[in-house]
Amino acid sequence: MSILILAEHDNKTIKSATLNTIGAASQIGGDIHVLVAGANCDAVAQEAAQIAGVTKVIKADAASLEHPIAENIAPILVDLASNYSHILAPATTFGKNILPRAAALLDTQQISDIIAVESADTFKRPVYAGNAIATVKSSDAIKLITVRGTTFDAAATSGGSASIEDYNAPEATNLTTFVKAELSVSERPELTAAKIVVSGGRGVGSEENFAIIEKLADKLGAAIGASRAAVDAGYVPNDYQVGQTGKIVAPDLYIAIGISGAIQHLAGMKGSKTIVAINKDADAPIFAIADYGLVADLFDAVPELTEKL
Repeated sequence: MSILILAEHDNKTIKSATLNTIGAASQIGGDIHVLVAGANCDAVAQEAAQIAGVTKVIKADAASLEHPIAENIAPILVDLASNYSHILAPATTFGKNILPRAAALLDTQQISDIIAVESADTFKRPVYAGNAIATVKSSDAIKLITVRGTTFDAAATSGGSASIEDYNAPEATNLTTFVKAELSVSERPELTAAKIVVSGGRGVGSEENFAIIEKLADKLGAAIGASRAAVDAGYVPNDYQVGQTGKIVAPDLYIAIGISGAIQHLAGMKGSKTIVAINKDADAPIFAIADYGLVADLFDAVPELTEKL
């Protein structure tokens, strides 16, 4: 039994979600191969070869793969699929974009967003915004799976000595053309990989008031998150959104400020190791899952907390 991991990377380094996906693959068992599809991605392939547990790296290097366009990467997965019992990708925007297309081309049913491996053919995944856990058993010969990285330990980045095999990528399909990428540049940690996340909700009140959240985050060296209500109100960009329709995070410390705790938000952060909630409403649902709760006006409590850190 062999498992193929589709690596998420930026043509320079591997994204942390790939390491968690390899961690999930190690629980399934079997040889673990990693597909690095990109342009001028020799450094990424070398990095992948050093990951503990990886036995082979397949490098598809072509100009058409500089950007992760699903129509160009999915055919590579289809071509390689007959050699594998499982094909895994992170349950990020990257993996969710590519793997369903490959699954359709292979006429197989994808298993999405798994949080646990029961056996080689049985997995657990959240449903109903995480309020129920479904156990899914697949009889498909090739199982295509996206992995929620926050629930699996990351594979070690050293200790491996995998071979690197070149793969001749097919010509671009031209079904989709890359136009441009508009990326938010920040010196703060990446939201999905940060050890500490400070999030603000509707209770923060305005874009200007989010400076309170930013000061606390900077003091802690934390990433900044937000509830959907705060994003919809225009307080912060949508790439800050944590929740069922945003980003899934599981930091060591999650501080929820002015967030009531809607089910959709809890689905994106309740895997955090320690949850601290600050809200003036003592009946806010967030307190039901918080390890530490402070019933207070955030405009008094947060500046005082920042000052004393």
